[in-house]
Amino acid sequence: MKKKISPFWWPILLFFSPIILPVLLRKNLKFQKNRIRASSMNKERIESAKPIPLPEVDHLELMVLVEEKAENGYRVEPGISYLLQTDSGAMLYDVGFGPERGTLEYNASKKGITFQNIDALTISHLHPDHMGGLQACRKKQVRIPDSIGNPAGKPCYLPAIAKAERFTPTIVTEPRVLTGGIASMGPLARSLFFFGYTEEQALLVNIKNKGLVVITGCGHPTLPVILEMAARLSSEPIYAIIGGLHFPITQSRGEIMGIQPQMILGTGLQPWKSLGEEDVIETIDTINHVAPRFVYLSAHDSCDHALHMFQEKLTAKTEILLAGASYRL
Repeated sequence: MKKKISPFWWPILLFFSPIILPVLLRKNLKFQKNRIRASSMNKERIESAKPIPLPEVDHLELMVLVEEKAENGYRVEPGISYLLQTDSGAMLYDVGFGPERGTLEYNASKKGITFQNIDALTISHLHPDHMGGLQACRKKQVRIPDSIGNPAGKPCYLPAIAKAERFTPTIVTEPRVLTGGIASMGPLARSLFFFGYTEEQALLVNIKNKGLVVITGCGHPTLPVILEMAARLSSEPIYAIIGGLHFPITQSRGEIMGIQPQMILGTGLQPWKSLGEEDVIETIDTINHVAPRFVYLSAHDSCDHALHMFQEKLTAKTEILLAGASYRL
């Protein structure tokens, strides 16, 4: 297991501790308040949720445009972008780091994908690896590479307030069907120490004679909360679970000068606490309880050790998503 912060930085952190510690204390107070707020909000949303008119689709095809792992000839980055295609339409779910790293541009070009092939964009949550990069996150503005075409006013479904130039931005406030027979479960919340109060929307697809497909960005609200909402929206069984679950328990993707950012950011814990194997096992038990036939996991926010645990212990057929690959359900 790698240390969150390399010993190289420890003397520097000690020197600046009179400044750092009060900042952490203030953030911790806000974190605790947001934790109570998020728990209360999720409880209220789930209890008030009613079944939605979720149409049946004949099939769902997932084309992975951005991921941490890839097939030969495709680029990688620690973000996600999935093209979801049903017999009713096509939706792009997240845009990775957008134009900042060139991965989406390269892989989409290699696949021949532009907004001529896409009916709508949905952003899971407003973090850099999902909405188009660090600048996009700072400005709360979705950014896409120019090379994948002009969306020309097509919908961009957002879980919270943000700009989306060249799109028609729509804030999703509750569960609803979006495009192509694909539904949003509505925003669900999590308190994150450095990112603050975070809203994330997962997707739901009902495949005829098979059941529900749950698709997550990072899974920040936690999978038990997401699955509880899914059960309120439809009585169909869970057929597949796809996406990120955020388990960087031994190391982060994208180490920066001896710092493991994902082990510090986005865990739902204070930075002096860590996720462990017991947290992964709890989620494995949750998945096995709902008994999907397939699980397709993102490597962008989970370490290889956690992914191996899922592959070893899940009863479902489990694969790691690869950029450049397509998966038909």
